[in-house]
Amino acid sequence: MKSWVTKSGYKIIRVLPGRSNVFLLTNGEKNILIDTSISYLWGKLQRRLELLNIETIDYLVLTHSHFDHAANASRIKEKYKSAVVIHMNDAQLLSKGETVIPKGTVLFTTLLVNTLSRFIPKSLIKYTQCEPDLLIDSDYCLKTIGFNAYLTHTPGHTKGSLSLIVDDEIAIVGDTLFGVFRWSVYPPYADDRNAMINSWKKLLDTKCLIFLPSHGSANKRSLLEKNFRMLQKG
Repeated sequence: MKSWVTKSGYKIIRVLPGRSNVFLLTNGEKNILIDTSISYLWGKLQRRLELLNIETIDYLVLTHSHFDHAANASRIKEKYKSAVVIHMNDAQLLSKGETVIPKGTVLFTTLLVNTLSRFIPKSLIKYTQCEPDLLIDSDYCLKTIGFNAYLTHTPGHTKGSLSLIVDDEIAIVGDTLFGVFRWSVYPPYADDRNAMINSWKKLLDTKCLIFLPSHGSANKRSLLEKNFRMLQKG
């Protein structure tokens, strides 16, 4: 499993790659899981956590409430006795197990969303509802459980998107950035493009050098800076 180690010795492990990345942040005593992937990967997710000898997960942080991130939240909460953390703007959807398909950010994905919203039944993107334990509104410090890290609101993809800033060195960013193409961090879907670009600025205001998205590979700071400048020019 791909992993990164920060200056404080925290380890970030990509537990699941592929359809939607799942990350584990650990300091050797406390564990934070970030997202849960889609429902049918539950068995694989469990096996990967067992390989890592994970018996407890203190916090389950959901970067947002879409089905490919939150579908296994109720299972994680039950099995690992985790406190489920989400931004208050996405909490109601998590409680209902519902996904609202975001808008396309380019012509192709805009047309795709318009087609899917008409023909795909909502049952395909619905998941087992989960009641959150901790609702985030502003920056939330994680030092109380042993991490030099904090959660911050990075809206755009959804109104309640969250990012996790670790050691001011690595950011786990959900769908605020994409890592599918080497030349671009631009997500194909976002509810509010302008809010998303403002969230990029917020991420660049940190000292983070590595940005871990939920789809694709890690992004370097230089690529985010380049894409941000291009969008500012219009």
